[in-house]
Amino acid sequence: MNRQDAKGAKKEMEKVPNPKSKIQNPKSDDWLEIGTIVAPQGLDGEVRVYPDSDFPERFLVPGKRWLLCAGEDEPQLVELLGGRYVEGKNLYVIRLAGVKNRNQAEALRGCKLLVSQSDRPQLGDDEYHVLDLIGLSVFMQESGEKVGEVVSVVSAGNDLLEVQLHQSSKTILIPFVKAIAPVVDLDHGRIEITPPDGLLEL
Repeated sequence: MNRQDAKGAKKEMEKVPNPKSKIQNPKSDDWLEIGTIVAPQGLDGEVRVYPDSDFPERFLVPGKRWLLCAGEDEPQLVELLGGRYVEGKNLYVIRLAGVKNRNQAEALRGCKLLVSQSDRPQLGDDEYHVLDLIGLSVFMQESGEKVGEVVSVVSAGNDLLEVQLHQSSKTILIPFVKAIAPVVDLDHGRIEITPPDGLLEL
């Protein structure tokens, strides 16, 4: 998702489990949701994963991961043995230790694949984790007027900041590109924008 004009072109798409999800985890701040197991793959225990991460290594590089399934309060440690990307389907097929047949794989349908919050990958210049953007205040660069607060990041070709307007329940979408959002100041919790005429009225 690299875009030369983007401010934070490749951002961390991993997310804390959705508080509206049927799967509740009281310590969700400790975890990043990287994908959802959607189906078994074949007969040998492999599973298909729909990714919530921009980082392929989450599904390809062996190592520790965690599973959070419906009805469980705490994620369970699991070993990722390997994986591969399925071209054209935006899916990964992975193999987990101890999952040896289709029935065991089927039992994992709907489970969330997690990593520790402390395991976030390092990003390059002008790249940001989505979690770090959510909650930032948005200001007009020229006037200093507060526009609102980032409530989500939408991937739709170019990344879009979903901003809830100040003193309003309405939200607007602002392209997350350098020309429109030239300043991202994580230390002070603010983004400064220079939107073209009409953008904030959309």
